[in-house]
Amino acid sequence: MFSIVTMEAGGLPLELWRVILAYLHLPDLGRCSLVCKAWYELILSLDSTRWRQLCLGCTECRHPNWPNQPDVEPESWREAFKQHYLASKTWTKNALDLDSSVCFSLFRRRRERRTLSVGPGHEFDSLGSALAMASLYDRIVLFPGVYEEQGEIVLKVPVEIVGHGKLGEVALLASIDQHCSTTRLCNLVFMPAWFSPFMFKTTSGHVQFDNCNFENGHIQVHGPGTCQVKFCTFKNTHVFLHNVPLCVLENCEFVGSENNSVTVEGHPSADKNWAYKYLLGLIKSSPSVLPTEDPDSLMSLDLESRDQAWSPRTCDIVIEGSQSPTSPASSSPKPGSKAGSQEAEVGSDGERVAQTPDSSDGGLSPSGEDEDEDQLTYRLSYQVRGPRPVLGGSFLGPPLPGASIQLPSCLVLNSLQQELQKDKEAMALASSIQGCLIRKCLFRDGKGGVFVCSYGRAKMEGNIFRNLTYAVRCIHNSKIVMLRNDVHRCRAAGIFLRLEGGGLIAGNNIYHNAEAGVDIRKKSNPLILCNQIHHGLRSGIVVLGNGKGIIRNNQIFSNKEAGIYILYHGNPVVSGNHIFKGRAAGIAVNENGKGLITENVIRENQWGGVDIRRGGVPVLRSNLICFGYSDGVVVGDEGKGLIEGNTIYANKGCGVWMMSSSLPHVSSNHVSYNGLYGVAVFSQKDGSGEFPGGHGAQENFSEDGDAILWETELEKDDDPLRRPVTTALVESNSINHNGASGLYVQSSEALHIVTNVIHANGDRGITVAQSGQLTRVANNSISCNRQSGVKVEAQCKVELRGNGIYDNRGHGIITKGDSTVVIENDIIGNRGSGLQLLPRSDTKVIKNRIHSFRAYGIAVRGRAKALVQENIIFQGKTNKTIFQQISNNRDCVMQNNKFLVFKKKSDTWRLVNPPARPHLDNSLRGPSAAHGGQKVTAMATRITARVEGGYHSNRSIFCTIL
Repeated sequence: MFSIVTMEAGGLPLELWRVILAYLHLPDLGRCSLVCKAWYELILSLDSTRWRQLCLGCTECRHPNWPNQPDVEPESWREAFKQHYLASKTWTKNALDLDSSVCFSLFRRRRERRTLSVGPGHEFDSLGSALAMASLYDRIVLFPGVYEEQGEIVLKVPVEIVGHGKLGEVALLASIDQHCSTTRLCNLVFMPAWFSPFMFKTTSGHVQFDNCNFENGHIQVHGPGTCQVKFCTFKNTHVFLHNVPLCVLENCEFVGSENNSVTVEGHPSADKNWAYKYLLGLIKSSPSVLPTEDPDSLMSLDLESRDQAWSPRTCDIVIEGSQSPTSPASSSPKPGSKAGSQEAEVGSDGERVAQTPDSSDGGLSPSGEDEDEDQLTYRLSYQVRGPRPVLGGSFLGPPLPGASIQLPSCLVLNSLQQELQKDKEAMALASSIQGCLIRKCLFRDGKGGVFVCSYGRAKMEGNIFRNLTYAVRCIHNSKIVMLRNDVHRCRAAGIFLRLEGGGLIAGNNIYHNAEAGVDIRKKSNPLILCNQIHHGLRSGIVVLGNGKGIIRNNQIFSNKEAGIYILYHGNPVVSGNHIFKGRAAGIAVNENGKGLITENVIRENQWGGVDIRRGGVPVLRSNLICFGYSDGVVVGDEGKGLIEGNTIYANKGCGVWMMSSSLPHVSSNHVSYNGLYGVAVFSQKDGSGEFPGGHGAQENFSEDGDAILWETELEKDDDPLRRPVTTALVESNSINHNGASGLYVQSSEALHIVTNVIHANGDRGITVAQSGQLTRVANNSISCNRQSGVKVEAQCKVELRGNGIYDNRGHGIITKGDSTVVIENDIIGNRGSGLQLLPRSDTKVIKNRIHSFRAYGIAVRGRAKALVQENIIFQGKTNKTIFQQISNNRDCVMQNNKFLVFKKKSDTWRLVNPPARPHLDNSLRGPSAAHGGQKVTAMATRITARVEGGYHSNRSIFCTIL
């Protein structure tokens, strides 16, 4: 049969050839594969039959996917058998240089290996006696039985020690010290001798263990020694690797350790033995656990419907009177209706409640069906464009009820392979092989998995760590590389790094651990990349004690505490992660924690998307924080930091919640469609003693508002974290379509609200309910809110300067405050009065331009104290007055005001000196002002207000009133 060179077409079918060839042994299969190409392909086709039988029938190895997945077949049985066969010969590679005979001829001849049998009825009774007679590379076969050696065995010559029969039938109670260059031990059960816990140790040679069991002892390998361990079980056994240049542990099981299962200690030795290069070649030739693609995706994303460019939304607000050639068709008045019947009711606090329905954009049409026929036509068209977030542009419209969360394609996580290709440093770490390689092993039901210390190096690929106290500890300048491991159900942290530990932790599945999935402390600085960290009983990742690290492109979800917890001067870089469905905060920064947190998707967390408290001072930039069940960002007691350029969208609570003594810089964020307030500031400290330097109730209030103090503060440094921040700052944000007020202040501490767009919120634009120290509201655009633009409650200190307050459903400004300054604002087109001063208020109204289309420019109710000076007040309806004073109030002083009324329809007024507000001078521009923009445009037949430009100095803002 073997003389046949080709298979004739009319010969035996291929299936029958496969049956015949399945009876051949390995050497014969090799010879057959050399006959011709057809025979070679035929031999290869025996993968699931003969090659599988040969692989599983080998007593020196087990199933290729043992112990982690013994029910999963390998991609190729032949390749698995080949890899094992090559590995089993590594220990003999040095034999070519140790020939036992030398002659004068040109040829060198190796002495034939002997086989020495040990056991009852065989040549030797004990292992020691057989070793005394062994020569180089002899094979010693131990037949079934228990062999107990009373003294230490010293291996002086390279030998192979093999157990005969099934694993478990040969037990060896001995302490072996290897002094030779190479040794192989196979199919044995090792237990320690009575006089030493060490079952095997070597200081310079290479040792190979195949298909062995180790119980209740220690194994020690010291550099430049090396070892290769495959298909072994370690029960309560500790493997010590000291300064090893390279050791390989593959397909092993570690069970029930009372301490660490594997300890890798010391920097890899520069002195390498003969086996180093052979092990290195074997590792590189074997299949890697790194995939070419990442098929795992735990998030179901619809990437089409919302993957759109960021663009402004437009809201048209139209009031119509008699039809004219330049106005849209007007509505017919109802029979019997009276002028002013559509006036909204005025409550006890003077708040106007509009009766007309909302427009599609929250834009609030002030039109009514009962307007007089000679009523002027008014149209105001807003284009509100806030800061441009880095992450996507889809989250501008209202969230769809019951719809699945849809993210644009730019937010989809990269695969591990894609990330490694982008990051050369990460690729170099992933490809590095140094120290100890632990691959496809199982660590279970013990105290510790792998402990790397004192400049040690270890690489772990495709292992399972479960039911341990901890999986991996890396300390004292050591480096680990963890790729595609499964770490779960640890009783403490899964992976623990401290004392400047580092390395790469990538592509792992880390879950159901009692403490943090990854714990980083004391200047440790790992790269944590493309992991799934979930369902932890505490946090996903903890960084503390000056820990650092780069945390990038991970999925962190369903943890009981914060997805990432930064505290005690931890300072990581957190970027591009998806942090979702946590039972607490997405990211918590606490106890003087720091960190650069950029371009993450933080969604559907039970508590705040980001929670900053007690001295936390992170940089939170360009994140998408959405669909939380509480607030988007919480800045708690003594929280600080820069919150810049984030999209904070559709959280059920507030967009940003700031508490007592917090000093954040909230800048250039897009805060929209949150259930409650867009930004809420709550600080309830009482008494002047609570404020640094004795400030508080004793603070003097000047007419100019002491603007120089906070203007110069913004100019000191471009980085607010590197300059003394003494006042919380809300700057250059787009705050729109939130369920309650756009910005709510109830604080006894100072606050600056500067250059924000506050638009179409479900309540007021800004509500100041309490302000023990001065709240400065400057250069904001406040428009189209459901009630008043700004409301100031009693006993509040507020300065309103340079704001544009347009077309809100209630009054432009309502104040009860006992120290309110309204300076240089444009208050135009609001449904109620432009400015309403309530009883017992004390207000200075200076240099404003005020217009109300349907009500009074300024209304003073009751015994209000006011100084109204140098204002321009435009007439609204022809049958309304410009100024209303309910009673004879001597405390209301009117000085140098200009009242403009319509005398004829062709009257035209222009707001050109200065242009319509808001606008910025260079002196007011904060470090983030260039990120945002705002554009208000208005066109009308009779009354037109036009504001265009943005938060940049090279464009003017123009307003015209006709």
